[in-house]
Amino acid sequence: MGEHIELTARDGVKIGAYLARPTGAPKGGIVVIQEIFGVNHHIRATADLYASHGYVAVAPAIYDRVQKNYETGYEQADVQAGAALRGKCKNEDFMADIAAAIAKASEGGKVGVVGYCLGGTLTFLSACNLSGLSAAVGYYGGGIAAACDQKPKVPTILFFGETDHSIPMSDVEKIKAARPEVASHVFMGVGHGFNCDERGAYNKEAADAARKQALDFFAKHL
Repeated sequence: MGEHIELTARDGVKIGAYLARPTGAPKGGIVVIQEIFGVNHHIRATADLYASHGYVAVAPAIYDRVQKNYETGYEQADVQAGAALRGKCKNEDFMADIAAAIAKASEGGKVGVVGYCLGGTLTFLSACNLSGLSAAVGYYGGGIAAACDQKPKVPTILFFGETDHSIPMSDVEKIKAARPEVASHVFMGVGHGFNCDERGAYNKEAADAARKQALDFFAKHL
């Protein structure tokens, strides 16, 4: 369904992206932000999913500034390699790249953003700092608690797993207290990565419920 394209960020840097278009007239645009594993098969499949629901979906390769075309799986070595690359990246560069993806996704109309893990944190930061968005959905963003003094400029919902060892419930409570205007949902008995059907942490019930909420949310705001 999709194709690989090139985006140009505001600082002139060119990065890759995966673009998936709907078959009919678009309902809007969705920017899909990767985990630390790059724009891999799962992220491309997620973009395809949103395209199948009527959205122009763009998944920017936000690691391209440090390593072109990076994608990997979910073994422990992959986690360590992806985290090491994350350490070489700057949030301001991520924001520039996501802004370029928003501009491309706007070809479909109003734009929403959805992200997972690293992308969940960047979804929150995008909602707070970038223009051109109308809604944001973040999945298990481990850096949100440290940034919750910032306020999203658009309607935002966040998803967490109760047994996520990387995001303690104390962090979720901190987010809820600081940002009561943001709907923070905790799925009981599931951990980090519950949305990804290519990971051992996958939980179909929670993933389906979160996806329905996300789609309903985007349908309302885009």
